[in-house]
Amino acid sequence: MSDSTDKTVLLARIEHDGLVGWGEAAPISFYHQSFDSAEATLSKIGDMLGNDPFALDAILDNLLKRFPGESAAICAIDGALHDLIGKILKVPLWKMFGLDRSRMPLTSMTIGIDKPEVMAAKVREAAAFPILKVKVGTPDDEIILNTVRREAPNKTIRVDANCGWSSENAFERCKLMADYKVEFIEQPTRPGDNDVLPRLREAGLGPLYADESCVTVKDVLFCVGFFDGINIKLSKCGGIRQAMKMIHVARAAGLKIMLGCMTETSVGIAAAAQLGPMVDHLDLDGHLLLANDPFTGLGGEGGRLTLTDAPGLGIRELT
Repeated sequence: MSDSTDKTVLLARIEHDGLVGWGEAAPISFYHQSFDSAEATLSKIGDMLGNDPFALDAILDNLLKRFPGESAAICAIDGALHDLIGKILKVPLWKMFGLDRSRMPLTSMTIGIDKPEVMAAKVREAAAFPILKVKVGTPDDEIILNTVRREAPNKTIRVDANCGWSSENAFERCKLMADYKVEFIEQPTRPGDNDVLPRLREAGLGPLYADESCVTVKDVLFCVGFFDGINIKLSKCGGIRQAMKMIHVARAAGLKIMLGCMTETSVGIAAAAQLGPMVDHLDLDGHLLLANDPFTGLGGEGGRLTLTDAPGLGIRELT
């Protein structure tokens, strides 16, 4: 099975006093969101924003209450408002948050599931990236890992099982991952299928990171004892403001943190990247997988994203 070659996202544009803020919605079908549902939600939100872009609590809390199942659409509004605020104040968001951009972790580059020869070619194409994130969770996991390791014998490899294992086979699968010296394993089993997870951790078969098992801030503490860390995605949780809450709760609970993404343009990736200095790992390569990114401004190479001094999200539309 190969990864999808296309993804439809929505861009939100909010204008205020001659300035424009941009945000992005990448609907996630796993959470019963679609392009149509996000578009319908955004069409309703337009008249609910008021005239003060700084009223983030009032605006976003109301949207989360009114549209609890449309986190991607709310993420777009959250991103556009933050971008707008940064432009009004003439500061980049990372600086507004008081962060040190030199503490930005390297991002991984994703190697999707495909035929072995295609995956080998993808690894070679990612030669400049020191960290690879490899999709597993199939009957061919050993073939996949063998292919990637043969092409990248010394690189850091992380794997994402995408809920592909179960309590019945996760122990065996994780032992295989250990044989290939993976750094950590993301979402080995489906949400709720947690029985085997403490035993995996006790056996040193990990670390384990939650993705689908940790959607919003209310899920973070439920991951303690089952996972070593969580993967936060803005379209999954509802944007920058919700992600920051998740980061603080995870830190207090002793969990490691990764910022992840969907296949997004530089708008969505730049929004997540503003929080990069707060986390342990980055998987923010969505914009690098696009044939045509309509925005620019998120600098970086070799896995290192560069937060610039440009205000707001630090991105600009290509003309």
